[in-house]
Amino acid sequence: MTTAADLRSQLESLHKARASGVRSIEFASGNGSSRRIEYKDDAQMAAAIADLERRIAAIEGRRVSTIHIHTSKGL
Repeated sequence: MTTAADLRSQLESLHKARASGVRSIEFASGNGSSRRIEYKDDAQMAAAIADLERRIAAIEGRRVSTIHIHTSKGL
């Protein structure tokens, strides 16, 4: 089972990679193994960060309130 601490560690690594412009990251698992993930673009990384934040909030029993506003000129 994944703990909030594991998810926070992954989130921190993902934030660092995104800030430095790196598109691939290696996560260490609690059982000594690791996995490597490569993201196509910044949007995928942002989605992964949002997912981790939601999962951490769910484990800790709190809600994440995010409002996304999309607009278009209809062109």
